Amino acid sequence: MPKAKGKNRRKKFNYNVNRKKLKRKGQKKPRIQCEQIRDAWDDTKSVARNLAEMGLAVDPNQTQSTRKGKMKQMDVDVKSGQSQLVRKPYVLKGLQEVASLPEKSTKGISSDMIEYVRHMIENHGLNYKAMARDEKNYYQDTPKQIKRKIDMYQRYHPIECSALIASARENKMELQ
Repeated sequence: MPKAKGKNRRKKFNYNVNRKKLKRKGQKKPRIQCEQIRDAWDDTKSVARNLAEMGLAVDPNQTQSTRKGKMKQMDVDVKSGQSQLVRKPYVLKGLQEVASLPEKSTKGISSDMIEYVRHMIENHGLNYKAMARDEKNYYQDTPKQIKRKIDMYQRYHPIECSALIASARENKMELQ
């Protein structure tokens, strides 16, 4: 069987190719997380020029002077004496709109904890000793630990918890 042509040839190093440049070109550029900036970004321009056109500062230390009352103008890639115009004001407006939105509350309790507390209150009312002996008490919480968990549930979901406790009391009255 004949060999493929060119497979047994010796590999030669190409001195005309700059490997450092090739590596830099091949590296993936980081993804800009801010949607407004990502949409307005121009890959052909420098970082400083892109940000200046959007009305943003590359170095926040240079935007304000140390003296009170005077602000420096942003000069970026421009001859001295000329100040850069904001060519993309819609970016600033978009950023201000996003900043003015109310922050989402990241505090809360997990859905597993909510399910656990609901089960305990539905089955035992506010009898913490009975809750501690319940078979759903996988982590073997003490009555005080269970009480703390129920108090936490009450803090984050006060309306639901009060309704749950009221329904548990009604069920207990019906059984007696």
